[in-house]
Amino acid sequence: MPQTFGHEGNESAIIDRILHAAVGRLTGGTSPIGLSLALLDWMAHLLASPGRMVELARYATLESLRGYDLTINEARSQDAGALPLTHDRRFASDAWRKLPYSALVRQFNAAQRFWDEAVKVHGVSERHQALIAFLARQSLDMIAPSNHFLTNPDILKRSIESHGLNLFNGWLNAIDDMTAQAFGRSKPEDGRLRVGIDVATTEGVVVARTPIAEIIHYKPRTASVHTTPVVIVPAWIMKYYILDLSPSNSLIRHLLESGFSAFVVSWKNPGAEDRNVGLDDYRVQGVMAAINAACTITGADQIHLTGYCLGGTLAAIASAAMGRDGDQRLKSLSLFASQTDFHEAGELRLFINESQLALIEDMMWMRGYLQADEMAGTFHILRSNDLIWSRMISNYAMGERDRPADLMQWSEDATRMPYRMHSEYLRWLYLENRLAEGQLTVGDQPVALRDITTPIFLVGTEWDHVAPWRSVYKLHLAAESDVTFVLTKGGHNAGIVSAPGQSGRHYRLGTQQKNASYSDPETWFEAHQPIEGSWWPAWFLWLDSLAPECGAPPPQDNAKLGYPALEAAPGTYVHG
Repeated sequence: MPQTFGHEGNESAIIDRILHAAVGRLTGGTSPIGLSLALLDWMAHLLASPGRMVELARYATLESLRGYDLTINEARSQDAGALPLTHDRRFASDAWRKLPYSALVRQFNAAQRFWDEAVKVHGVSERHQALIAFLARQSLDMIAPSNHFLTNPDILKRSIESHGLNLFNGWLNAIDDMTAQAFGRSKPEDGRLRVGIDVATTEGVVVARTPIAEIIHYKPRTASVHTTPVVIVPAWIMKYYILDLSPSNSLIRHLLESGFSAFVVSWKNPGAEDRNVGLDDYRVQGVMAAINAACTITGADQIHLTGYCLGGTLAAIASAAMGRDGDQRLKSLSLFASQTDFHEAGELRLFINESQLALIEDMMWMRGYLQADEMAGTFHILRSNDLIWSRMISNYAMGERDRPADLMQWSEDATRMPYRMHSEYLRWLYLENRLAEGQLTVGDQPVALRDITTPIFLVGTEWDHVAPWRSVYKLHLAAESDVTFVLTKGGHNAGIVSAPGQSGRHYRLGTQQKNASYSDPETWFEAHQPIEGSWWPAWFLWLDSLAPECGAPPPQDNAKLGYPALEAAPGTYVHG
């Protein structure tokens, strides 16, 4: 861990940091040394395993012969069903099930299977195997037949039908985007949703402002409200309004309409002046500031603390510290797609090692923060099919512009990361896993998850690439309380933003009592059948079961007690 977070350091160290930062900008923040070590580990062990090389050659030969045989049979019989149905949306149309395109898909799938097998070499570390497999998938995705004009039947069909107009429009879109990139302005997307007008429209007021957070108290939407308020802590990587998107898609609005009083933390988009803001500053000036405001304004003795993504991790840290210190203001803890044990933290953890962190730290040291587009780019790579290649096909080959969607637009509204905080959370949580191991220090004393004794509502999503649900589930092993676990259909974002009325939604729900024996994730999954619909009403009912008492709505602010109405929601920080 760096000893300082300012500009200190001898001249030699400064020269090294400047060089590392320059390398990081050229590689998009990825350490070439870390990748080289993984590649060297795999290649060296493979070269030392002639038997394994023979097996892989045999595997590749059999895959080729199998594909050739299927293609010949398809050509003879003209059997359009020869290509198995796939969940890969790139090859969803019927055109991909006919020659010659079915042969291309078959070859592409065979290459994916080969590389899944090729990374498995005796002696290669598990992390390096996973990293090589990830890099192989990314490389294959770049050359997928769906990405190229002559090998994508959907693009060819559109080009014929429109007499090439799609390609002309795509060329114009590319010029617009390159111009926007060159001059640092927003992309020219018509009908872009506006924060505070189209999204983040739920009525409320900012009742407190700290150097890194605004606390918003929302206007009640029912004649009476539960006397125990809900305090929501979003992730600081993106803007808070993922939980307050368009009115029909707003978790906060649905919560209010179910009779609850709600407060939310809106994080500041930090700049160079915030380089020394640390992880615990986010706890004190964000989570604890919101809890203090909620209890003071409503007069409640306890609150329901809720966190999403890294905001949930921070809420868990705050809850553990409160439990350790005897602070009894928590009625419950709800965590949405939030990890507390980072040992199996998904594909993002593949890139978290000393070499990678040194590079990121030196990039941040130069500016005092990590740029928003660098963080967003990392998450886009994890879902390159959906967030990179499919968009390129839509914008540049099909000549279409993405229609503004609240969740998609939010995903592009990233924030910067302060140097100190980002370094601390990557090292302490991802690399060293201090929270799960009871080694994370808060206020000069370590915190332990076992100190969380309030009931927990834990949500994981089936296709989560950031916080895999089995990793989220591991809180069952540490908590000394009842844990209600929900596994919902969707990914890290869409699984959480799952408003009632949306089609194709389901979730599983079960409760592990405090003294019950542990059930592993696979056993739990088999024992709980899907329930159709949104999981939001189930959460509202769970909150109501813990604190059913209702009363007159509290005031939105209380200037006498130090919480005046500073401005209307969504406040100032969300626009930063």
